[in-house]
Amino acid sequence: MSATRRQFIKNILASSVSLIALGFSKVSLGQWLLDEFSPSNLDDALTKVFPVETLHHTDKIDLKLPKTAENGSVVPITITSSLPNITRVYILSEKNPVPLIAKFSVDPRLEPYIGARFKMQKSCDVIVVVKSDDSYYQTRQFVKVTLGGCGG
Repeated sequence: MSATRRQFIKNILASSVSLIALGFSKVSLGQWLLDEFSPSNLDDALTKVFPVETLHHTDKIDLKLPKTAENGSVVPITITSSLPNITRVYILSEKNPVPLIAKFSVDPRLEPYIGARFKMQKSCDVIVVVKSDDSYYQTRQFVKVTLGGCGG
């Protein structure tokens, strides 16, 4: 059965009303962003994002990062993992003004492959945290930055 434009508009309006009824608003989205993506140091950011979770070290998260980033404005990263049932992936940079760089939701039936580019202010560890089966695992890699990309 092919969907008509009228049915499509009805579905969009019904979805919008449902989201509003559930309390989803720009204010609540903005508050979530402010809570996790706010300027702080690494310890404060880890406490905000993982208040009661223990971050276990693992070698089952593979990072592809340059050892030396010639320009901190564009640092490429590739993340893969052999851990089962991954639902979240977090990227943090130890010395950035806002340590939490990205947060990804992943379908647990898939093996994650994430490629991104981000900014780094100074040479420091890049930390990747993965949620797998209600446990959190982390790995780190040091990246030397020759020219800062966060205004420094």
